[in-house]
Amino acid sequence: MKKNNLKELLRVILAISMIVVGVTHFTSGDQYVRIVPPQLPYPLGLVYLSGFYEILGGIGLLVPPVSQATAWGLIALFIAVYPANINMAVNHIPIDNIPNSPWLQAIRLPFQAVFIAWAWWYTQPSDFDKQASIIPKSLIPDKLLRLE
Repeated sequence: MKKNNLKELLRVILAISMIVVGVTHFTSGDQYVRIVPPQLPYPLGLVYLSGFYEILGGIGLLVPPVSQATAWGLIALFIAVYPANINMAVNHIPIDNIPNSPWLQAIRLPFQAVFIAWAWWYTQPSDFDKQASIIPKSLIPDKLLRLE
């Protein structure tokens, strides 16, 4: 598989993953509320907000004129939710359907860097003609095509 094809396949995988996880913030919000650090106000509101931005980020990765800016936004989101991951690992907070293992919770912490690096890959210019898109490129005005 060519590098560009792999990059775009992984873009779609990241986008779909973000959308699915974002939706779970609304369908299973109580699971996420558990890991919000107690120092933060309005935990359910924060869960919904992060879910909204995860869905938006997943969609935005697949809209060429905004995909680079979206990738930067996802990096900021991954950093913003990191305290919840730390809280989960330090306090061994279980999440339904995920094995309650301190090792898994600890491994999750450095894995966040993988997500940041993955999103960072999409802050770099892409070959527009080969970039994955949910919008037919013929519908995107030329003026917007060359923003990246």
